[in-house]
Amino acid sequence: MSIKKLFPIFLLGLAVLVGFDSSALAVGQPEPWQLGLQEPVSPVAVEGHEFFILLTWLMTIITVIVLLLLLYVLFRFSAKRNPVPSKTTHHTLLEVVWTVVPVLILLVIAIPSFRLLYFADRVEDADLTLKIIGKQWYWTYEYPDNGNFTFDSLMIDEETAVAEGKNRLLDVDNPVVLPVGQNIRLIMTSDDVIHNWAMPSLFIKLDAVPGRLNETWTRIPAEYAGTTFYGQCSELCGVNHAYMPIAVKAVTMEEYEAWVAKAQEQFASADLPSSVSVASAE
Repeated sequence: MSIKKLFPIFLLGLAVLVGFDSSALAVGQPEPWQLGLQEPVSPVAVEGHEFFILLTWLMTIITVIVLLLLLYVLFRFSAKRNPVPSKTTHHTLLEVVWTVVPVLILLVIAIPSFRLLYFADRVEDADLTLKIIGKQWYWTYEYPDNGNFTFDSLMIDEETAVAEGKNRLLDVDNPVVLPVGQNIRLIMTSDDVIHNWAMPSLFIKLDAVPGRLNETWTRIPAEYAGTTFYGQCSELCGVNHAYMPIAVKAVTMEEYEAWVAKAQEQFASADLPSSVSVASAE
């Protein structure tokens, strides 16, 4: 591997070792030459970021120890220093150590991992629900707690993004609007193939599967009101997989209520019209 290819890996390792501060990055979106994860925003994202740091330190320590052991073996047991090789075939203490130590390492990883999985799974008392439907190749959103209106969210074209000073391949025509300081239940499904609703700043990456509802939750702190968070589909869902971004705009509760009143008029309701009758199964 060339020095040119090793340089980004070296920078990432250096950033982790010196405690790189990701808060210097723009909130809610990636940055050129970004090191580390995006700034964690939601409670789940904060827990996930801490778990990521734990795993990174564990991997670094294990790698350094293994490297030192290899260097020691190369030096201590070289042919020059050991012209007659050892006939040792078993070492009970060594075998116990190299069995027990990995088990202990896995326990150190498993306990916070399971805690994070349960924490991110669902919220008992949600203040509102957002339903997310993946389609080829855009997202549909429903607000069942606010009049059950629905709308599609599609990526804006490159010319519009440049003209309006927006983010190419990330901004959409109708972003998701969510209030800050609220526990928000997110339920996901798909109309065609498997998609994945991924929002790095909120530590969400969940499959949208046809015929199934997957659930998670989030809460955006009040200080992020006015911030737009960006994500993308993270499941290979077809030829336009790269062109179904996600934009979530965080607003205050007053702004959210005003937006809901406007959205109820702008977007058609997901309910059946009152004039439509459903045939009885009897």
